[in-house]
Amino acid sequence: MVADTVTRIGETLIQHGRLSDRIYVMHLSVGDLPGILDDLDALADSEGYSKISAKVPASALSRFPGRGYVIEAHLPRFFRGREDGYFVAKFLDPKRRREHGDLDSILAAVREKAGDAPAACLPPGWTCAPANQDDADDLAALYSAVFSTYPFPITDPYYLREKMEGDYRYFIIRADDGRVAAASSAEIYREDENVEMTDFATHPGYRGRNLAACLLARMEEEMRAAGMKTAFTIARGLSYPINATFARAGYLYGGTLTNNTNICGGFESMNVWYKPLDG
Repeated sequence: MVADTVTRIGETLIQHGRLSDRIYVMHLSVGDLPGILDDLDALADSEGYSKISAKVPASALSRFPGRGYVIEAHLPRFFRGREDGYFVAKFLDPKRRREHGDLDSILAAVREKAGDAPAACLPPGWTCAPANQDDADDLAALYSAVFSTYPFPITDPYYLREKMEGDYRYFIIRADDGRVAAASSAEIYREDENVEMTDFATHPGYRGRNLAACLLARMEEEMRAAGMKTAFTIARGLSYPINATFARAGYLYGGTLTNNTNICGGFESMNVWYKPLDG
């Protein structure tokens, strides 16, 4: 299936496509309101999408409920470390709103681990470092081994190299023999002064070593140095390990995006976690 498209409507950055059957407003330009709401409806109607999801600053939130949007997550001081942010959603097919799986029990379990982060250390000879263009082939191979479907073409090394030239920072853990054990990325939103910690993957042969926590600690260090005020993630709701990683690292639960993303072969609900980096 063709990967989702990232484009702009006016000054608003969106992602859309049939893989996740939705439109995702990645960065809303408030100056595009209210007309952008009509544009999103028209695009969803023409493509037959079943959901529109948007990141919205508090100052623009009042525009959305009257157009059929509901709040799915709330992140205090999300924009520039000052203004609260919200994830809102419009469900165009009632079936898309029906939850599957026991998300509540996983959330309850990971919240018991809140702030209980073990020391993030690697075995002797292992490395955790920012990735570069030369790592793209190995990164793509890792993502191919871990994900059967993904909303972005991260199994394509050319795509990864292109993203590295922009506001994506990839991080990679290599074992003492040079093999790639795990990887992740930081998607930087410079205007908003926040960063999404995403694309976490651990090779099946190296799981159970707390590698995601090692990556996250290194990413936070780099993102603080880059001036980011808030880190957040959109984590697979039914994955205990990745949710536990963020809870243990001091991230707070902001909400759940219902049936939001096609990942690993089907639609999954995603939990939003956030952490101030400037405190």
